[in-house]
Amino acid sequence: MGAWLLGPRMGKFNKDGSANPIVGHNIPMAIIGTFILAFGWFGFNAGSTLAGTDLRIGVVATNTMLASATGALAATLWMWLVRFKKPDPSMMCNGMLAGLVAITAPCAFVNSISACIIGLIAGWLVVEAALFIERKLKVDDPVGAIAVHGANGAWGCLALGLFADGTYGDGWNNVSGTVKGLFYGDPSQFLAQCIGITANFVYIGLISLIVFKVIDLLVGNRVDGEAEVEGLDVPEMGVTGYSGVQLDKASETPMSR
Repeated sequence: MGAWLLGPRMGKFNKDGSANPIVGHNIPMAIIGTFILAFGWFGFNAGSTLAGTDLRIGVVATNTMLASATGALAATLWMWLVRFKKPDPSMMCNGMLAGLVAITAPCAFVNSISACIIGLIAGWLVVEAALFIERKLKVDDPVGAIAVHGANGAWGCLALGLFADGTYGDGWNNVSGTVKGLFYGDPSQFLAQCIGITANFVYIGLISLIVFKVIDLLVGNRVDGEAEVEGLDVPEMGVTGYSGVQLDKASETPMSR
């Protein structure tokens, strides 16, 4: 909703609707940031058990690792072998993050094989979702956040309703019995996940629309054109982020061809 209301960056789309690549300034730094996020996810998922004495913490951490690895692998291979015939480092990163996002909801409730399947689907989904959002919806999402967090957040919730194997979760939310998904005999859990996703999209979509509209009326959502072209370092912070560095036109990425 925010990306749609904000509109595309200057020069992102041509008059015929085709998209131009606007690449990041430093891919190695993006990769480092991805691994920092991946490391933090072990605290995020495993820490959600709220007790180190809950031995399920080991399963959670293992599933988190497996889904992130298979997500990165799937995105790499899909970009390389199917889409653009070249591996794309930025999409490798998004594949890893997609796997992490997708496994977050079901991490304590699925086995290792299911975690790998969830990660593999997430890696494929993030590529296709990013291309669909850019090429079909014409929404400029600079870092693929909608594909990573939106599409794969929804997939992770659905995955819980499909792959939960009934070995954990007895008494959660005051519900007796362990959590079982559709593939393990409980279609009601999958239905609950579908209801949750729908409620999330409707509520957050409406609230986001209202919030961004209010912000736009009060202070505005966009900077002026000159600041957008030059960068926000000086207008926002008062110093340049790349003193003495000549910024050249970036080369094409596989996604741009």
